Amino acid sequence: MSDRKIFIIDTCVLLYDKNSIHSFPENDVLIPLVVLDELDRFKDKKGLIGENARYVNRFLDDLRQAGSLHKGIEIENGQTIKVALTGFNKVPVGLDPNYTDNKMISLALGIQDQIKQKVILVTKDINFRVKCDSLGIHSEDYYKDKIQLEDQGAFKGYSEIEALDPYVIDELYDYTKNKDKDRSVLEDFLEIFKEKFNRKPYENEYFCIKYDSSSFLGRYEEGEIVRVRPAGDLLESFARLDIKAKNREQLYALNSLLDPSLPLVTISGLAGSGKTFITLMAAYAMVQAGYYDRIVFTRNVQPVGRDIGFLPGSMEEKMAPWLAPIMDNLRVGLKDNNLSLFNTLRSQGVIEIAPLSFIRGRTFNNTILIMDEAQNATIHELKTVITRMGENSKIILLGDVDQIDTPYIDALSNGLTIVSEKFKNQSCASHIALKRGERSHLSAVAASILG
Repeated sequence: MSDRKIFIIDTCVLLYDKNSIHSFPENDVLIPLVVLDELDRFKDKKGLIGENARYVNRFLDDLRQAGSLHKGIEIENGQTIKVALTGFNKVPVGLDPNYTDNKMISLALGIQDQIKQKVILVTKDINFRVKCDSLGIHSEDYYKDKIQLEDQGAFKGYSEIEALDPYVIDELYDYTKNKDKDRSVLEDFLEIFKEKFNRKPYENEYFCIKYDSSSFLGRYEEGEIVRVRPAGDLLESFARLDIKAKNREQLYALNSLLDPSLPLVTISGLAGSGKTFITLMAAYAMVQAGYYDRIVFTRNVQPVGRDIGFLPGSMEEKMAPWLAPIMDNLRVGLKDNNLSLFNTLRSQGVIEIAPLSFIRGRTFNNTILIMDEAQNATIHELKTVITRMGENSKIILLGDVDQIDTPYIDALSNGLTIVSEKFKNQSCASHIALKRGERSHLSAVAASILG
């Protein structure tokens, strides 16, 4: 059997990542004609899906200058690209012969019977992969974006260490207070950390060193140890809100949220862990303190049920159901029961609502941009958002990777996980995983026992 494989590419892969058409070096890529027909239906769609469809169409059109797509054309990475025109009339009994997926199954079965090369159908559709396996067709997900986690699992943004010596904690407190640093304290800490985790701390990674009832909370920042401060000491405008961190992880998050030197903060956590609430309060305090001019909210409009297009009214009226969590949190945090302050801030342009599909092409200067439900965005969508950030701006990504409503992405391929993993050792970024529910006792118990 040849080492070269034949990859049959599903429409959803090309729409998910336009570069997928280049992603199979030294192999043969087969694009069924029915896939091109489906791409044609998406070319006028707004956002990344439409852009990806147009890119693939233009690339294939340019490729025609080098030969025949029906016969196959080799590109620079040793990959050949070919469009399959026939082979769709042998759909297995019991499957709808007019359904695109089933036509692709017919194509794969026919090729398997004719040649000795390994045939792999690549799709992000789970049910399609199950059908292929049932029929003896080798099928795979598109793995290019899936993040590979370390042995410790997903990065939480913090670590815990049990100290063997009670003097370690006192030494760390003294180290962060004194201008004349005793470098041996830092070296001892790094040695303790390495013994525990077999690595250095990541940039902006928080840690808790405990000994009996004593503890030291710190952050590793550009080769130094910075002490974690109480939320009320971080910013006067935040202290006036009289909001306290309810657990250690929220305190870590507030230290990052209220730090203007960190332009990217990602926060993950289960429902009710307080990620949206503390982010909104920190953003409001930062604007009040003059660090930024405005707050922009966005989210991937991926409902559990119907699409946004079915909702009546203007864009703002359509966005209202997705803004409810924001308004609920502002009612509590700012004691703005009738939302008069919220409406005033919106009318003044201090608070802006920007659906994800309307962000492309914009630049955000002097802005805190908060993207909620970021786990429902692909890494390509988040790249679009993050690269919109201009001078003196901060972007905060929030989400729960256990509640993904978008088809074709999962806990390892969603944008929030990929961003937090890839930025975990960058000085410009900080990630915190909130692990406790703080909405209410009932909410926390329900999240725990109902799965």
